[in-house]
Amino acid sequence: MEKVKCECGHVNPYGTYLCESCGKPLIEEKSKLANMRYEGVARRSQTYTRTFVDKIWNFFSSVKVGIWIIVVLLLTSSLGTLFPQEMYIPPGENATIYYEQEYGTLGKLYYQLGFHNLYSSWWYMLIIAALGISLVICSLDRVVPLHRALKTQRVTRHEAFLKRQRLFSQTDNAENIDEDMIKAESLLKEKRYKIRKENGNILAEKGRFSRWGPYVNHIGLIIFLIGGMLRFFPEMYLDEHVWVREGEQEVIGGTNGEYFLRNNEFMIELYDEEDEKYQPALERAGGPVVKTYQTSATLLRREAGGTIGSETELAEVKDHDIRVNDPLTFEGFSLYQVDYKLNELSSFTFTLESEEENTDLTDIQFEVDLNDPEDVYEFDNGYRIEILEYFPNFVIDDNREPTTINRIPDNPRIIFEVFPPEADPEEEQGELSLVGIQVNEPLNGENDYTIRMTDVDMVNVTGLTIRKDRTLPIISVGGFIFMIGLVQGSYWHHRRIWIQNRNGRLVLAGHANKNWHGLKKDFKYLSDQTTIPMPVDQSEESSEEENEGVNESHDPTQR
Repeated sequence: MEKVKCECGHVNPYGTYLCESCGKPLIEEKSKLANMRYEGVARRSQTYTRTFVDKIWNFFSSVKVGIWIIVVLLLTSSLGTLFPQEMYIPPGENATIYYEQEYGTLGKLYYQLGFHNLYSSWWYMLIIAALGISLVICSLDRVVPLHRALKTQRVTRHEAFLKRQRLFSQTDNAENIDEDMIKAESLLKEKRYKIRKENGNILAEKGRFSRWGPYVNHIGLIIFLIGGMLRFFPEMYLDEHVWVREGEQEVIGGTNGEYFLRNNEFMIELYDEEDEKYQPALERAGGPVVKTYQTSATLLRREAGGTIGSETELAEVKDHDIRVNDPLTFEGFSLYQVDYKLNELSSFTFTLESEEENTDLTDIQFEVDLNDPEDVYEFDNGYRIEILEYFPNFVIDDNREPTTINRIPDNPRIIFEVFPPEADPEEEQGELSLVGIQVNEPLNGENDYTIRMTDVDMVNVTGLTIRKDRTLPIISVGGFIFMIGLVQGSYWHHRRIWIQNRNGRLVLAGHANKNWHGLKKDFKYLSDQTTIPMPVDQSEESSEEENEGVNESHDPTQR
């Protein structure tokens, strides 16, 4: 497409409406006022429409498309708030079962459609990427030609350009033009206008930087979106839960097995029920209310060359009492106190009893760790007990088969197989028993041996959130830049005043991107201090002419 050369000598891109230099209209229009949107320059999306790249560019440069992308993003984001995301369901719960049990058929559909991990799904990332592409292309499509037009504009503008401004007036045979223009220059400087002069003509301009406000907004939003997308990279963002039983230690997620946390003691403090100050609140609560809870923890670090999980090779780094809003922090990680569980089942102690009176089983006593049970228990007198199946949280599924909801021992059931000394475990089947809390059932007829539970150990468990966020500075910078652009575009306005002496004829014009009332006040100030007249608002005249035309078309006398 060929460029258009204006009579002033400036070469304009194809499709430009007003010459970037002198402002002469290059395309005839019926409108009385010039279209000053983007200074009348040609945008790429309005001139190049043939190739595949042009079509992609034009699609994303549309403001309507950008708005629809935002609407789709908001709607899909709201879907993720209908039910908790998988990271926020109770620890240890199986998401496949949890959503259907808690929320019924709708919850099952929610899980099957993948909404339980919506914000990390590929299609949600695609929508965010589309919004970012739209912001980039929209900005480039407008800011580049706008900057070029504002940079190349001359002081002396074509008379047709001035006549098409919203605020315009001209005075024939004006007196004291030179004196008024000198005084106007001084008055406009007082109003903090930047003055440019050419051939005795004046261009007064201020607030041009406000034109870049929307594009600064876009830059801030793009940086904000980049920060949000970086949260899906493990090295940039981590938000995990860990449960640590009292007296035990667990590896800290995200540290590649380098750091461990030991729960030395978990403490909980309740409000004093006898304190009159708290009694009304406690009565409303209907029971004890937690005042504070904390984990006395020790941070451990695996020494160089050590084996993961080897306790003897862990060095203590520091001790810290983790409370709500008082996390343990190290190397960008923060461990927050978020939950706890009191009296979780830890181990069962069993003894083996025989129905035969002459059988001595006094030495057969064993302890089963419910979090890490052994497979086989052998005794000196030749007896052997194997754990055939272990269900930490026992349930019967839809197929009437035994299974476990999760690995937390809330309702443990164990299937034991007992072999006496004379039995061969490889050739014979032992006696099977299903044992749990208030459960002791033989599984293959009547048994000669009974496994009896004699003791139960319980332990307190602390729930911590492991959090690392390296994207926060990026998101903060994006938000700060966005606010700068918002203030820049909202509280300042781009105003221009042209005063030209055309052979004794005073031509006056003005333009503002918004806040025309403020520009009119500046003209009023000039008019009061000089003989320069107030310009006419041609938009009001156009409206009156249109109204008169409508009235005439409905006047019966004109028929």
